[in-house]
Amino acid sequence: MRASRTALNKTIAMSKNIRVPFSKLPLPPSSHLLTHNLTPDPRTPDPATFFSDVLPRTPSIQRRARLLSPEAHFSYVNPMPLEFPYEIAPPDPPEVVTDKAEYIEQWLSDREAKIPAEPSSATSGNIHLHKYVSKSRNYRRALIALSETCVNDCLPLLDCGDAFATLRPTLVPSKSDNEEVSSSTDAQNARQELVDILGGHVSLMFPDGSDQLGGKGFAPWSLRYSGHQFGAWAGQLGDGRAISILVTPHPSDPDTTYEVQLKGAGRTPFSRSADGLAVLRSSIREYLCSEAMHALGIPTTRSLALVYLPEMPVIRERLETACVTTRVAETFIRIGNFEACSPPSRTMFFFGGGQQHANYEALRTLGEWTAKRVLKLDNVNFDAGDAWGKELVFEVARRNAKMVAAWQAYGFMHGVINTDNVSIAGLTIDYGPYAFMDVFDPNHICNHSDDEGRYAYNKQPNMIMYACRALLDALAPLIGAEMALGDKAVQKGWADNVSDETISGWRAAAIEEVGSTITQIIESVCSTEYGMALRRRLALRRVDTSDQRTIFQPLLDMMENQRLDFHGTFRKLASFQPRMIQEDYDSGAATLEGFIAELLRGTPEPERLNTGNATEEWLTWLNTYAARIESEKTSGEWAGEEFDEARKKAAIAANPRFVLRQWLLEEVIKKVETDPATGKHVLAKVMQMASSPFKPWGREGNVPENELSEEEKEERRYCGLGDRRMLGFQCSCSS
Repeated sequence: MRASRTALNKTIAMSKNIRVPFSKLPLPPSSHLLTHNLTPDPRTPDPATFFSDVLPRTPSIQRRARLLSPEAHFSYVNPMPLEFPYEIAPPDPPEVVTDKAEYIEQWLSDREAKIPAEPSSATSGNIHLHKYVSKSRNYRRALIALSETCVNDCLPLLDCGDAFATLRPTLVPSKSDNEEVSSSTDAQNARQELVDILGGHVSLMFPDGSDQLGGKGFAPWSLRYSGHQFGAWAGQLGDGRAISILVTPHPSDPDTTYEVQLKGAGRTPFSRSADGLAVLRSSIREYLCSEAMHALGIPTTRSLALVYLPEMPVIRERLETACVTTRVAETFIRIGNFEACSPPSRTMFFFGGGQQHANYEALRTLGEWTAKRVLKLDNVNFDAGDAWGKELVFEVARRNAKMVAAWQAYGFMHGVINTDNVSIAGLTIDYGPYAFMDVFDPNHICNHSDDEGRYAYNKQPNMIMYACRALLDALAPLIGAEMALGDKAVQKGWADNVSDETISGWRAAAIEEVGSTITQIIESVCSTEYGMALRRRLALRRVDTSDQRTIFQPLLDMMENQRLDFHGTFRKLASFQPRMIQEDYDSGAATLEGFIAELLRGTPEPERLNTGNATEEWLTWLNTYAARIESEKTSGEWAGEEFDEARKKAAIAANPRFVLRQWLLEEVIKKVETDPATGKHVLAKVMQMASSPFKPWGREGNVPENELSEEEKEERRYCGLGDRRMLGFQCSCSS
C-alpha cells in the first residue's frame, strides 16, 4: 500500500502543471476509495461482475426500486439518463416475444454504456479509466455551464479544452457570442469528452483488478441511506438520481480526494417511483448556489457543470426538459447513511419504501471509514484501538454547527433540512427550494411545501440539532458498547449474538452520556461562529460578549420592523464612520442624515415606513455602533493599519454586493429555457458574479445611469432587490 501511494504522489507531482482530459484524471489508492472500503450490494458485488454479468444480462437490477441487503452501503450503477417510464417498443421487424422479461433486459442492456469507446492502451504509473458507450442510446447534449472556480479549486489537472471559450460570460449577449469557436482538434475533443461523460453518455470504468487498486476495479455507484423527512421516519431513501463517477486526488495534497457525482443521470435502485432525472430549472439553481455559498465562505458541496438534454422531456408540475448537474465534494456521506444501518425501532412510514433491519456490522464499517478517512479524527488513536464513536458524533456536530451559523449570518435558508440532507462533513448539500434573505424576516419559510414552518430561517439551528441527535441515535448502540469496553473501539462481529436487551441498554447509556454534550457543542459553536461572522460583517475584530445584546439584535430588529433589505443594509454600513456623528465634523448632520436616508431606501415599501421614528432608531443604534468601533481604535485591534480605510475594506470584503436572489434566479432560468444558446452566456456571467460577490458590480456608487455601459446597467440591476412581488418568493421541492 505504501508503494502504491508513493507512486501516486510521484505521478501527481510530475503532472502538477499538466492538464489532462477527464478520463485521464488519476485515481487515488485503494485505501482512499469508498467502494473499496465499504460493502457493496450483493447483486452488484464488484466491478468485474457488474461489467460482465449485470450490464449484459440483468441490467434492470440497477433501475428497479428495491431494498438493498442490510449489510450493503452502496450499489454499482451506470449513468443512463432516459425518459421514464421507459418506452420499450416491440421488435422491428415484428416477431413473437416468448420471454418478455428477457426482452426487457436486452432492451435495457442495449442502452447501457458497456461498449469500449476506444482501444485500451497500456499505461505506466497511474491507472486511467476506460470509456464505454451504449449501442442504442444517443441524445443531444449541450454544455451550458462550467464552473472555473470549481475546476481550479477541486480539479486543477482537468483539461476542459475550449469549453470556456464557448461560454463567454455576458448579461447582454450578441450574435458574436454564438459564433463558432476556432480551436484545435485536441481542445474540441477534450470539451466533447467532458460533455459526453458529464452528460451520462459515456461511462468510466476499470472492471478488472489492478495492483495499484489493491487488486480491485472501479465502477460508478450510488449510496444507500435512510432518513427523517419533515420529522417523520421515511425508511430507505438513497441516491435516487445521483451517481458518483470518479474519485481523484488533489495534486497539492494527494491525501485529499474529490468525488465527482452526476445528479439527474437516470434511475438507481433508490429512485422509488421517480424518473432519476433532474430538470433544467432546479439544476441551474443548484449549480449557481453551490459556488455562491463557497464564495461567501460557507461550507458546501461544489458544482462543476451543467449538461442540457433538450430532447429529454421531464414531467413535474409542468412539462420541462432534463439537465445533468455535476457536483464535487470530498464526501457525499450523510447522517442518513448511518440511519440506514441502524434505524429507529419504528413501524410507521409516511414516505419512502420500507426499511431493512439494523446491521450493526455495517454500522461499524461505515463509522470506521468515516472517522479515519473522511473526518480524519486526529484526537483518536486508531492504532491503539481507542473508541471513535463519540468523537465522530461530536465532530459532525461541530462542523454542522459552524455551517448553520454561517447560514444564519448570511441569511441563507435551506428549505429541506431532512436528516438525509445533512452532510457528515458539515457541507451544505442538496440545493432545492433554498433562498437568500431579502427583506429581513426571521420567520421566513422559503419552501412552500413546509406548511408548518419546520425549516423556517429561525428554526434552522434547531433542525441541525435534531439531525445530529438522529446521528447519535443511530450510533448509540456502538457508542454504548465502546463505553462498556472502557472506551475501546468495537471489533468485527461486535454485535453478533448480542441480545436486543443489551443493545437497548447500550443505546440508552450512550444517549444519556453523549446527548447533553451534543447540545452544548452545537449551542456553543453556533453562537461563537455566528458572533464572529456578524463581527466580520460589521468590521469588528474584538470579541465582546455584549455585542449580541447591544449591537446585533437591535440591528436585526430594526431591519425586521422597518422591512429593510438584509444584505443591502450590511453593505451600506461598510461606509459608516464614527466621525459622521461627531458634532465638530464639518457638515456632519447633513452627512449623517444622508447616510440614514440611504439605509432607509433599502425598504421596498417606503409608504409603510414611519421615517421619523426609523431615523431616531438608527441614530440611537449608530451612536452605540460608533462607540463600539472607537473602542477598537484605541485598544489596538487595527494597529499598524489606517483605521477607517482598513475597516471599510474589511467590511466590503465580508458583505456581498451581489446576492443570488429569487427574482434573479427565475429570470436567468427563463432566459436559458427560452434560448439556451444565448442564455448560457447570461448564466456564465451570473456564475462569475456569484463567485466574486464582493466586487463593485455595476460600478457601485453614485455613478449616473447614463454613464454606464449596457453590461454595467445589467450588472447594477442584477445587484438590486428586484420586483417587490418576488420578495419572499417560495419554491417547491419539485426538481
